[in-house]
Amino acid sequence: MQAISFAKRGVLGGLVLCGGLLLGSCGESTGAGGTAGSGFQSKYAVARNALESGDYGRAKRSYQRLIATAGPLAPRLQLEYAHAELRAGNYGAAAQIAGDLAKSQSGEARSAALAVQGTAQHEQGLALLAKGDVDSGKALLAQARAALDEVLKSSTDMDPLGSMAGRRAQIGASLQKL
Repeated sequence: MQAISFAKRGVLGGLVLCGGLLLGSCGESTGAGGTAGSGFQSKYAVARNALESGDYGRAKRSYQRLIATAGPLAPRLQLEYAHAELRAGNYGAAAQIAGDLAKSQSGEARSAALAVQGTAQHEQGLALLAKGDVDSGKALLAQARAALDEVLKSSTDMDPLGSMAGRRAQIGASLQKL
């Protein structure tokens, strides 16, 4: 289980860094979607700090408010909102949010959403297996593997430490045992 936690931190850390770099590069420009200046940035800082400090309820509330006015940054904030759900252990919600986001994105944005989706589905599948729900758990593990397969094929640079590949291997081993 410790390997899973390490893998989850690696995936999330990489995705959060990517999101932070994209949002941090937005500067003080005024966007058509209402992302003007430091007001948006300070609200984002509140959400981000809450996420990083483990105050997931506050992070989720903050991200929800920001998404409504984020304009072109909304998909990135939705990804971070999915991270908050994932870190809070709300795997079903995290998988749903990230999966919906992946459907509307392409390239690295899609890969980032699929990485969160796959991680959440893996954790949710393991929880179902632990409860004895083999069929549902197995189905989620298969979905998680498919999501991570796509990420690893299309965005190899998103897994510099191999944590996603390790997670995918764990999923494969679990599926072989079922």
